[in-house]
Amino acid sequence: MAALNDPGPKQIVRLITCGSVDDGKSTLIGRLLYDAGAIPSDQIAALPDLDGAPDLSFLVDGLSAEREQGITIDIAYRFFDIGERRFVLADTPGHEQYTRNMVTAASTADLAIVLVDARKGVLTQTRRHSRLLALLGVRRVVLAVNKMDLVEGSQDRFEAIVDDYRAFADQIDLTDVTPIPTCALTGGNVSTADDLTPWYNGPGLMAHLRTVGLAENAPGPLRMTVQGVSRPNADFRGFAGRIVAGTARPGDAVRILPSGVSAAIDRIVTMDGDLDEAPTGLSVTLTLTPEVDVSRGNLIAAAGAPPEVADQFEAHLVWMSDRPLLPGRSYWLKLGVETVAARISDLRHKVNVDTGELLAAPTLSLNDIGLCTLALDTPVAFEPYAISRDLGGFILIDRMTNETAGAGMIRFALRRAANIHPQALTVSRSDRAALKRQAPLVLWFTGLSGAGKSTIANRVEQRLLAEGLHSVLLDGDNVRHGLNRDLGFTDADRVENIRRVAEVARLMTDAGLIVLVSFISPFREERRMARERMEPGEFVEIFVDVPLEVAEERDVKGLYAKARAGQLSHFTGIGSPYEAPQAPELRIDAAACSADEAADRIIALVHAAQAAGRPA
Repeated sequence: MAALNDPGPKQIVRLITCGSVDDGKSTLIGRLLYDAGAIPSDQIAALPDLDGAPDLSFLVDGLSAEREQGITIDIAYRFFDIGERRFVLADTPGHEQYTRNMVTAASTADLAIVLVDARKGVLTQTRRHSRLLALLGVRRVVLAVNKMDLVEGSQDRFEAIVDDYRAFADQIDLTDVTPIPTCALTGGNVSTADDLTPWYNGPGLMAHLRTVGLAENAPGPLRMTVQGVSRPNADFRGFAGRIVAGTARPGDAVRILPSGVSAAIDRIVTMDGDLDEAPTGLSVTLTLTPEVDVSRGNLIAAAGAPPEVADQFEAHLVWMSDRPLLPGRSYWLKLGVETVAARISDLRHKVNVDTGELLAAPTLSLNDIGLCTLALDTPVAFEPYAISRDLGGFILIDRMTNETAGAGMIRFALRRAANIHPQALTVSRSDRAALKRQAPLVLWFTGLSGAGKSTIANRVEQRLLAEGLHSVLLDGDNVRHGLNRDLGFTDADRVENIRRVAEVARLMTDAGLIVLVSFISPFREERRMARERMEPGEFVEIFVDVPLEVAEERDVKGLYAKARAGQLSHFTGIGSPYEAPQAPELRIDAAACSADEAADRIIALVHAAQAAGRPA
């Protein structure tokens, strides 16, 4: 039981500050920290002097690069208490180059302070940050019109800026805006009244932060993300996770998603004993009755009001990687604790955050924001970001580097995701393979243009035909005359080119065929994706390897010469990279052996695969 005088835990409030460069964010934050008593006296004593007072901006601008340039680059997190609230404050960069930093901080913010220099008014960067706040669901905004001392406390100037900002904010659905005239340097209207603005009768910034209403946890239906299965002994099986919405109580009927299995909560287990109920935000372990199959990444939801389950969405995406987005490439999508493979199947447009203009774009670069269609390999339970940040916000992870490539907000599931269902087929792929008396197989030939891929693949198929094996050869140039005639040679088009071919190869293995694929396929990620589309053991990567100078000598089409003359853009090996396989099943030194010798080695490999996988 809590002590009689114990005030209990403080309410955690996540606060973000943003604005244009040199609006005074660092000074304002330093003032908040200083006036809230969050700075040790020795740290205050070490601050440089500014007009007879400590330079409070140095409490935040920790990076030497920031001090040299006079701007904030990194996200600076600080903590301070006002009354019964504990604030987690993120000072975000003002420059558009660091948009991803701001997005990271705003994604969890409860409210925002948007600073405007009273001399400059609402700038392009002010609008940019406000659009991002609206996009990321931050609806409560304090408009701090700062440096009022430099406009002699002018009420007319303050009101003109407020009118200008409100007119813009209404357009982007930022309707909860509280304007406050401030002077961070002196503390005017931060913690004390400012003699320069006697006409202002509202609360100071700290008083407002102490009392401003926050979005309360909705008393909506139960949502609990499962982070792990607890099995300490044979008599206990529980599911540990965090309740992200609603309340859990023993006896409540629940549904496990995405499987849709029904159960009821038996116990709510914690280290301190069982609970009668668990509210939003609490991490607990639930036991269910009857015992059902639940795994990490699943969602336990109220049976009467479950969220949607889908594998295709429309979402806003903020690109955070130096490597551009390639539609069609497979990324890891992390939604809550669930991680699944996903790709951008369609990039609808890019958003000019400064103006709101929608622009056609084949890709996204660092700090770009776009509207896209996502296709997932596995259905997931979700709710739109506007309803739940926990179940509607996701990140994309580069599968080759494991870096965070993008952050997104789900808008809604696409209707076709609910209308399309797998059709059960009576004749199986094993039936088709047995009819042909062979095991399906994909021989994936990769290498530079001119390496000899098509020549070797053609010899191999002739040998397969002579042995009575059923095969088909997919050649890069031939496929581009039909299925992929709409694609060019940009990196994004190359990704889509290989994605389509991989899907065709998969269908052909379902028919029981041996499929020979002869494509440059320059990127490791797409070759890995193609391998994952096949059954285990059915994908053989054959690297037809020659030095670039040898490939150029063999170039009867003159493509390398055109590329070096600047007449062909994005040509592999010249204007676009080739990522050589790191561990192919077979490497052919095509500069040192003939096409027939290469075919002999490949046929030996095919025989081994057939012996291991041929149907009885």
